[in-house]
Amino acid sequence: MPDATSASTPTSRRRYRFRQYHVTAVVDPMTLPTVEAVCVTGEDHDCGATSGAVHTEDELTRWIAEHCARTGHDFYHRTTRTTLRAEPGAWH
Repeated sequence: MPDATSASTPTSRRRYRFRQYHVTAVVDPMTLPTVEAVCVTGEDHDCGATSGAVHTEDELTRWIAEHCARTGHDFYHRTTRTTLRAEPGAWH
């Protein structure tokens, strides 16, 4: 019968091996990417005005130019979003 105390001693070690699951993310060709800008100009707090999701750089640039002309604000965060599809790979 094995000794119960030897299994819980700090010197006993167990090795676990985990397999990795590889996934490839592929851009979905059936959807258009979107871009969005948020005005972050301001001393106490950000302006927060947003362009909303648009599909072309020209639309985004036009919105930024119009907002800048109206307000004089000149700092923006830009977000680009694309729809991805996961393609599962093999276990390794």
